[in-house]
Amino acid sequence: MDYDAALLQQNTQLGELLRSADLSTPVPTCPGWSLEQLFKHVGRGDRWAAQIVGDRVGSDLDPRAVRDGKPPSDRDEAVTWLHDSAQAIVDAVADIGPDAPVSTFLGPRPAVWWVRRRLHEATVHRADAAIALGLAYELAPSLAADGISEWLDRLVAEQADGRAASLDPSTTLHLHATDDELGSGGEWIVRAAEAGISWEHGHEKATTALHGRAVDIFLALVRRHPATDVDVQVIGDESVWSSWLERTPL
Repeated sequence: MDYDAALLQQNTQLGELLRSADLSTPVPTCPGWSLEQLFKHVGRGDRWAAQIVGDRVGSDLDPRAVRDGKPPSDRDEAVTWLHDSAQAIVDAVADIGPDAPVSTFLGPRPAVWWVRRRLHEATVHRADAAIALGLAYELAPSLAADGISEWLDRLVAEQADGRAASLDPSTTLHLHATDDELGSGGEWIVRAAEAGISWEHGHEKATTALHGRAVDIFLALVRRHPATDVDVQVIGDESVWSSWLERTPL
């Protein structure tokens, strides 16, 4: 996947949603936030990541220390600021090289990790904006599937480092995206591991399974919609899914 192009495209789509929106609109999927706060969060977050990569600093960089971290008051200029924020992380990674080790909140990772992370920050917050504005949200199956994998990778790393496991021992979760073009890349088997969880692509009978489009499974995993609201079928022990959601807060 071309993560650079995908990030810039998602950023452009988010900017167009926000260009004429009432930024005082509450964002129900981010309690306490307005669209104005979401706007700033995404743009400053991209610049924060770019500064970590470009200045070779730690991920404990104070967001208040991010250069040009506030959008201009003029709306069109603010949207340009948002676009420039995404371009900044793309450029920073290109300058250092995608495989160069850099600091992240999960420990050292290749620099391209930040582009993928910021990409899915954009896909999720574009969903937040669409939900706040009462608009439909779609995401290409391949991009939604990558978002699922990226979220699972993040959980594996965090739980190996001490975060509470999201599955009880001897339980498994099977995610099955029904989009035809995904093939085996649209199925995930998640298992309880010695420390946290592990996952792999595959198909097998599990304690609990979710069936639905990749975008709908993605939105359910990141709590943007209950599974039943986005036509995701929960099969098997529903308590495993409920427990999973309780143990994987964003």
